[in-house]
Amino acid sequence: MDTASETTTTAGQAKGAGLVLLTLAAGQFLMTLDSSVMNVSIATVAKDIGTTVTGIQTAITLYTLVMAMFMVTGGKVGSMLGRRRAFAIGCVIYGAGSLVTALAPNLPVLLLGWSLLEGIGATLILPAIVALVAGNFPPRGRPRAYGLVMAAGAIAVAVGPLIGGFATTYFSWRWVFAGEVVIVLGILALARKVQDAPAEGRTKLDLVGAALSAAGLGLAVYGILRSSEWGWLLPKPGGPSAFGVSPVVWLVLGGIFVIWLFLGWERRLEARDGSPLIRPELLRNHQLTGGLLMFLAQFLIQAGLFFVIPLYLSVALGLTAIETGVRILPLSLTLLAAAAGVPRFLPNASPRRTVRIGLLALLAGIVVLFSAITPTAGAAVVTVPLLLVGLGIGALASQLGAVTVSAVPDEQSSEVGGLQNTATNLGASIGTALAGSVLIGALSMSFIQGVQHNPSIPDSVKTQASVQLAPGVPFLSDADLSAALAGAGMSQEGTQTALDINRQARLDGLRASLVVLAAVALLALFGARRIPRKQPE
Repeated sequence: MDTASETTTTAGQAKGAGLVLLTLAAGQFLMTLDSSVMNVSIATVAKDIGTTVTGIQTAITLYTLVMAMFMVTGGKVGSMLGRRRAFAIGCVIYGAGSLVTALAPNLPVLLLGWSLLEGIGATLILPAIVALVAGNFPPRGRPRAYGLVMAAGAIAVAVGPLIGGFATTYFSWRWVFAGEVVIVLGILALARKVQDAPAEGRTKLDLVGAALSAAGLGLAVYGILRSSEWGWLLPKPGGPSAFGVSPVVWLVLGGIFVIWLFLGWERRLEARDGSPLIRPELLRNHQLTGGLLMFLAQFLIQAGLFFVIPLYLSVALGLTAIETGVRILPLSLTLLAAAAGVPRFLPNASPRRTVRIGLLALLAGIVVLFSAITPTAGAAVVTVPLLLVGLGIGALASQLGAVTVSAVPDEQSSEVGGLQNTATNLGASIGTALAGSVLIGALSMSFIQGVQHNPSIPDSVKTQASVQLAPGVPFLSDADLSAALAGAGMSQEGTQTALDINRQARLDGLRASLVVLAAVALLALFGARRIPRKQPE
């Protein structure tokens, strides 16, 4: 009888842990889904609400910006209110934002629902997820739990284009956001099964620190997000400049300066026995900062690849949004296998070795893709690289969450969650901006050189092309370029020449971005030395 009772109790605990994991993974999936869905529906959404593509890109930028600015504050609010309550409040705000977005008649309402409300909701949800995993799973079970939760976010990036393309093609992009409301209701119903950690009981929020951290991170991230339009250092032709350089330089430097002021304020507040937003000694913890650096590197590479690969499939190869999503799906297989399999079958695996293997798998995937894309390559060339990339992301996801949280006592896990999600948002912002600016820069240089060195193109056209294309050559499909040249009255021979030059320039741009992402993966291997050799006890 005792044995039967014990078996029933164990089964109940396993079921309860499974529901907790499902709840938190669903929250992580939801937070990541929006941007990947919207990236394939930009033109349709813009037309539907009476705005431009630039308007929708502004909404995407502001969504990222709001999350980056308030993630640290959201982590502290969660530690004050209680993690489960912060998670539930964040879900309510996020669900309200999704409903407003689904019903948005114009751009201002879309900005309110998606960029502001969903962004604020995410700043409460994401740090709480990190803390709730720590509070609901023992140290030995955390790598697997964190791995599956982080894998849910990465899978959302992979399947987002498929979901967005299917909904936009056969129904409406609005159904995606309406579906999010239903998912939020399901998460709130399941959240009651999640065991809460006690709140700190502090009633005073560090408002000065919150303002300084938001301003510093906001300036830096906004500058990074605008780098593809304004230039990283030198201003692009026709773009804004300040004292002879791109405004990006001053925004990033200004952001770093304000963050320095923020850290100084936090040290001063702690010395006075106040309640700082984050404890400055956290940033002197080598294991924690090592984990944060790995998160930044992972999301930088991940975001860069998810910018480059869909662009190659949809523009260079002309695949539809649904076909593009299907081609990206293989990544999910190895990602889930590694994220769940490493902690399950290799529970004592060295976190440092696993992280290094993950980075090497990412590097291998990038190198294989670089070698495979040729003017005659088809969509199948991305399959093996994506399997390797998924393996790498899954291996990193299986370790990094446990590494960061195990570096500090459990009561500080919410603060760590804020720092962790700040690192991931910063990495994703840099990755997208870096991959985009390198791609367009290399594409433009290759296209202009192709025009200049082609003897069949008149000198007058070469001069005109050099001047007009100096700000940057757009990443155009053959169909779009042919239509533009036909509208300009270009001859059939001239059109074919331009198409040949553009095909080679596109590949040069893609390869240049891949080289930069490979370099980041190599540099990250050096930072892996801060990851511990042994699993947390």
